[in-house]
Amino acid sequence: MKKIAILFSIFCFSFFFSQKNQNYLQVGYASICCGTPSEDPVINYISKFQKKNKTKPFEIYKQSGLGREGEFNLYIGIDSLAKTKKKKFISGLKAAISSQNAVRKSNSGNVNFDETQIVTKADLANSRNLTIYKK
Repeated sequence: MKKIAILFSIFCFSFFFSQKNQNYLQVGYASICCGTPSEDPVINYISKFQKKNKTKPFEIYKQSGLGREGEFNLYIGIDSLAKTKKKKFISGLKAAISSQNAVRKSNSGNVNFDETQIVTKADLANSRNLTIYKK
């Protein structure tokens, strides 16, 4: 009986305390006339950050269908990061986005990112056209 109770408590502990992302950063891709910019610089930064810091893979969602020219948002889960790594990740993400916006053509779209805007899991539950991002 003790073994069953111990196994049950271990199962409950692992089930209830497993890491689930509840907070996401929103990266928006907007278009002016000629389509949206590529998400490759942001995704490349995320993969380099994962390899360099040996973190778990980020949970990324893509919300498409936000406009006529293919506008979309990426939502990046950040709950698995420690406070210092989270600051480092956000500053590097801002740098990757600003460099992407700096080299864009004047009539092409841009990438929007506000580090203070945190999207919750409840907000995403009410979103349309939301898929898991896989590349």
